Amino acid sequence: MVLPMNESPATDGTEVLDQLKRLLRIVQEFEPGEGGEGLADVVSAHLGVPAHGLPVIAEEVPGHRYVDVDIALERIAGRDPEARLAGIGGGDARYHMDLADMIQPATRGWQRFPLAQVDYVNVATGPDSERAAVGIGVRLFRYAESPVAVLQRRAMPQRGRSAGSLELLCPDRHTAAALLEEVRESALAGSVLRGQIVTFQSSGYEPSADGITFVARPTLTAGEVILPDGVLARVEDHVVGIAQHAAELAARGQHLKRGVLLYGPPGSGKTHTVRYLLSTTPRHTVVLLAGATLQYVGTAAKLARALQPAIVVLEDCDLIAEDRDLGFGAKPLLFEVLDAMDGLDADADVTFLLTTNRVDAMEHALAQRPGRVDLAIEVPLPDEAGRLDLLRLYAPAGVFGEDVLAETAARTEGTTASFAKELIRRAVLAAATAGEELGDDHLVAATDRILDDSERLSRALLGVSDADGSEGVAEFEAGDEHY
Repeated sequence: MVLPMNESPATDGTEVLDQLKRLLRIVQEFEPGEGGEGLADVVSAHLGVPAHGLPVIAEEVPGHRYVDVDIALERIAGRDPEARLAGIGGGDARYHMDLADMIQPATRGWQRFPLAQVDYVNVATGPDSERAAVGIGVRLFRYAESPVAVLQRRAMPQRGRSAGSLELLCPDRHTAAALLEEVRESALAGSVLRGQIVTFQSSGYEPSADGITFVARPTLTAGEVILPDGVLARVEDHVVGIAQHAAELAARGQHLKRGVLLYGPPGSGKTHTVRYLLSTTPRHTVVLLAGATLQYVGTAAKLARALQPAIVVLEDCDLIAEDRDLGFGAKPLLFEVLDAMDGLDADADVTFLLTTNRVDAMEHALAQRPGRVDLAIEVPLPDEAGRLDLLRLYAPAGVFGEDVLAETAARTEGTTASFAKELIRRAVLAAATAGEELGDDHLVAATDRILDDSERLSRALLGVSDADGSEGVAEFEAGDEHY
């Protein structure tokens, strides 16, 4: 189409603006073909009344709960053999506009939101499983004999939507309320988080679902946990035993919520003990918090309450729960931890499992008051018998002689479980590097080297305190370590 132009050039911008106004008027009057079904017409036909005349009931869905809601909605809608799932066209506008805007009547034949293919997004449902959940789409089905339309849309922070959402249309408000209630109950009962180990930390390489990262459950036996006699049994009784007798305790008016504090020097086996407890509680939902993720303790407590029996693990809690007298100013994160522990009802089958390297720096209210921590267990450095057991545990079967193992255990006084594991690894590496069969000489040489003054920092990194009293500065982390 060619617009008439004056032969003489315009002396100012007025004539150009007039031309643009005429062009805009032509575009507005142009009536394109229908181009397929429109969302507003399809929804109205399904509901039996003009969709734009009905109120929209909206509900936000946290990102980590979206897959649960997707599963619940699919299950509920599937009861109607004529249920339909429709996608929404319209480009980026569909991400920014609410359902109320999408269902406005078409003007002059222009369908702003035509039907299109459904958008899906892959969401983790476990450490090694995922689901293609609806990214954005409209479910049309009948519920309790009433037609309903539900727009579901996942969280899209890049487009200003920090949470997922459901937007529901139904001629009967009571039916709409009943549907939402069933969705909530079904999503909670069948949550993919139930019985899983999750954390709020993600690097982008783990199976995750909008802020939640799934962690594979450890598989450890009691024989792989080397602690002084009776220590492991006491921890198990408090964490696992209470869960096993929860019904009887509740019937007799006893509280189920409990807190367990494992304290001791770095590398003594606190985290390894936690891993063993998680391996023996396969029905428990577990939330792991450490470092920066400790700020999510409030969310973790709510999740644990909803998906009990549950365990909330707070690693190295001394980093945020230092005694108020040791610093200046308020510590909001500490208060959030205390509030989360106090906020759960006494009948909640939830264990708060805390670890610390510096029990002396722990806040008194956290470590001593009933209802926050009920049991404090010291996990000390292994004695000589414990060090021998650790060497036997980590050494390849039948390779090293008992005399050499016993001598090594005696030479490594004051060392940690992490130290024993690293020592065996170095012996194996030395043999592999030399192209020799692994034997006693390699263990002796590795011990000589790691105890040498030149390895002082290495020992510190393994949590070992030297004779001069210097303390280790970190725990060794590399897979299934006994730390």
